[in-house]
Amino acid sequence: MSTKTLALHPEERRARARLALVGGLVVALLGVSLFLGRYPGPYWTPLRALHEDPLALRLILNLRLPRILAAVVVGMALSAAGAVFQMVFRNPLVDSGFLGVSAGASFGASLAIVVLGGQALTIQVCAALFGLMGLGASYLLGRRIRYGDWVLRLVLAGIAVSALYSAGTSVLKYTADPLRQLPDITFWLLGGLWSITWPDLIQVLVVTVPCLVILHLLRWRLNLLAMRDETTFSLGVAAGRERLVVLLAAVAASAAVVSKAGMIGWVGLIVPHITRRWLGADAQRALPGAMLLGALFVLACDNVARTLLSGEIPLGILTSFVGAALFMGIMMRREWRVR
Repeated sequence: MSTKTLALHPEERRARARLALVGGLVVALLGVSLFLGRYPGPYWTPLRALHEDPLALRLILNLRLPRILAAVVVGMALSAAGAVFQMVFRNPLVDSGFLGVSAGASFGASLAIVVLGGQALTIQVCAALFGLMGLGASYLLGRRIRYGDWVLRLVLAGIAVSALYSAGTSVLKYTADPLRQLPDITFWLLGGLWSITWPDLIQVLVVTVPCLVILHLLRWRLNLLAMRDETTFSLGVAAGRERLVVLLAAVAASAAVVSKAGMIGWVGLIVPHITRRWLGADAQRALPGAMLLGALFVLACDNVARTLLSGEIPLGILTSFVGAALFMGIMMRREWRVR
């Protein structure tokens, strides 16, 4: 065994230990979250209440548990999609929000609510379809822009496509029924998990679990797909086909959670940055690390959203506030430069 291989072992052990630590924190926070809430106490449900108060038990099993699991799924899907986008496009400043995926999915969901009846399956299909169209439009427009490097072109294209979709969503809001349809559309823009039930969770899992499994199984290929086409071709890798597979899986997963949770911003941008700094740029560690850290981040934000005030804070507001603050801190610290 070479000296270089031996030198990598301590780093690999540290990465696995950190992954295990984050996984343990997710499990611990899952357990704690079940007892966080404003019934029967202001912030905490005592254990004895499960025996003395049947309503508290039903609340935990039928309301808190599906919501908590949904927060984990949302965090994993958005973080995994952000990590894939940043690696495949070789651009550290993109996520589903910057590439038009989130705006496209919200437009598709709004269109389904206003025009197509608002059935759950219709909303999910429209969200996934328009999210994929947003990604394709951003990529094609970025290829057509004639100035700046690839990072700048893709960011500018994503901003333009997101603005078009946002304008379309505004038109749908203007024409929507103010009593039935407009509140549902507003939900997508603020983001939140207050309406999640077991059927909603199952509908999301049917899409996100296969997509996340595909991304996890192909994580070792992401290191190759992040290279230029000339390099991957010389290595015998069908880069175009494999990129399409991972991008479709990432878009479908993010669109599925957006169709239920609305616009949850900054998760797919900030979590992959932190993960790469903590676990390294190797996708074999960074992708599962991003999933776990994203689940921890969204679950913690959702706990604050539903317990801090008597009225619930929209989850999208909290994730954007915390994510933007972390991003500014990272950008201002030299040792945390974007990699």
